[in-house]
Amino acid sequence: MRHQRVMKKFGRSTAHRTMLMKSLVTNLILAESIKTTLPKAKEARKDADKIVTVAKKGDLSARRLAASRLTEPKAVQKLFDKIAPAMKDRKGGYTRIVKLGARKGDAAEMCILQWVMPEAAAPAAEAKEPAKEVK
Repeated sequence: MRHQRVMKKFGRSTAHRTMLMKSLVTNLILAESIKTTLPKAKEARKDADKIVTVAKKGDLSARRLAASRLTEPKAVQKLFDKIAPAMKDRKGGYTRIVKLGARKGDAAEMCILQWVMPEAAAPAAEAKEPAKEVK
């Protein structure tokens, strides 16, 4: 029985599974959106949300912890410079899963895992309104 077991094994060894999750989260940070299967996205979402929570602290120990959980230094830099400041007002739920339907070859359910970024474009659009000229 699988009582209290929360992680899916995906038919892989422990090392393969942890590296898979590290690479999914790293690619999510670098590309800001990844296309993968639904079970993998659900597992990667847990790690991505936890690493953003760590990055919101912004200190050296948080940066070292993030570096140990990601595979590329560019991903750590982007996480601390762009993603964590954009999520500073959110309490959680940093990612979203958009379902795409079944893959043609093996009918695996596909989805897009992406960040939930705040709409920063709305104030910029209001500023671009043309001002009325007074004659």
